[in-house]
Amino acid sequence: MSDYSALLARVEAPEGSGREIHDAATGEVIGRAPEHTAADLDAAIAAAKKAQPAWNALGHEKRSALLLEIADRIDAVAEPIAQLLSREQGKPLNGPNARFELGACSSWLRATAATVLEPEVVVDDGDVRAELIYKPVGVVAAIGPWNWPLMIGIWQIAPSLRMGNTVVVKPSEFTPLSVLVLVSVMNEVLPAGVLSVVSGGREVGARLASHPDIDKVMFTGSTATGRAIIEASAGNLARLTLELGGNDAGIVLPGADPAAIAGDLFWGAFINTGQTCAALKRLYVHDSIYEEVVQALKGVAESTPMGNGLDENNVLGPVQNRKQFDIVSRLVEDAKARGGRIVTGGSPATELGELFYPITLVADLNDGDPLVDEEQFGPALPIIRYSDVDSAIASANHLDAALGASVWGPDADENRRVALQLEAGTVWINKHGVVHPMMPFGGVKGSGYGLEFGVEGLKSVAVPQIINT
Repeated sequence: MSDYSALLARVEAPEGSGREIHDAATGEVIGRAPEHTAADLDAAIAAAKKAQPAWNALGHEKRSALLLEIADRIDAVAEPIAQLLSREQGKPLNGPNARFELGACSSWLRATAATVLEPEVVVDDGDVRAELIYKPVGVVAAIGPWNWPLMIGIWQIAPSLRMGNTVVVKPSEFTPLSVLVLVSVMNEVLPAGVLSVVSGGREVGARLASHPDIDKVMFTGSTATGRAIIEASAGNLARLTLELGGNDAGIVLPGADPAAIAGDLFWGAFINTGQTCAALKRLYVHDSIYEEVVQALKGVAESTPMGNGLDENNVLGPVQNRKQFDIVSRLVEDAKARGGRIVTGGSPATELGELFYPITLVADLNDGDPLVDEEQFGPALPIIRYSDVDSAIASANHLDAALGASVWGPDADENRRVALQLEAGTVWINKHGVVHPMMPFGGVKGSGYGLEFGVEGLKSVAVPQIINT
């Protein structure tokens, strides 16, 4: 199947109702998203609560088998969903983009199904035996973002289902159609009520987080919204996993080979056209190789095609929405006014479309400049010169954002020394932003709390219980 229209027809609102969703590259109307109400949300949560005991009673083996079946169903319709995702979100089909995202969905489902969380004997001294086990938390609210709506959705859904929870999904109002379609495909396999999706605006998300029958909230998005979710969920003491905004620093150490690292630096910063929480968003480069790194990155940027995502040649797309486009534009204009050197890019690519902004490298900036200190979440990278490694570490740590960071250098011992001093949930060495279904992932400081992926991810959507005999 290569045409998504039949899948979309299952979920979109009837003509004359709902909300228009536009192609991020062309502005054309793709379809109409349902605008669910508070009553719809209450019904979905009630159905999830009713379905949860029977879903849990199936046991881990049966639930894992169903996750594997879902993965097969997704693979069977991956191409049409990737085309819909490309239009709605803007990311191209090729490169680490739409087809990659659909592949990640099925891969994460399979990995989650195969992950084992064994009971742990914590005391066995001859007098007392205590065993730690994990039970489902109940009904999980999965509130997703617009940048990787399907992959991050699966990151929330798969472990929750695997552990015996039921799930109510709230997609971003910017990218609801692809999530609605994905859930529809998953529900070809799942029992009624186990997984539902409620499409609507911020008020729906706020009500979901505060609902008395929600036992766990998983949220990926901005720090400001994360704080609002904490407040909304306080009344029902829902457990939280919050993966919040990042402003990841990369430190290029003396002796690094600019040509050898340029490609990985580029994709660490500009995967999904920079619209990734754990993208490299500020780059500190030692002055001994500063200009060489700047020029190597320029070469990669100027040879990487940007345009409509359905064109098989492109691997970079538009900024997904006007609000984010305006943030990128504002920060770049401010950087110019402060004397930042535009190495490439620097103004909207209106010849490509309304929301296209070219890859923009801005050299010679400093800590305190807004493009350095604020998360741009788009195709603009500030490059900062440093001469002392310890000062670069201090610069990397000076912000509240602490999702990820990276160290780039030839000496393994020095790389590790620097990595251990960085305040971030994950520190990558000679790469950035690489995730794996068995590698726990989460932020610290203002980038949230709680872990996803692997055994720790299963624990995060469960409640511990001690069996003391």
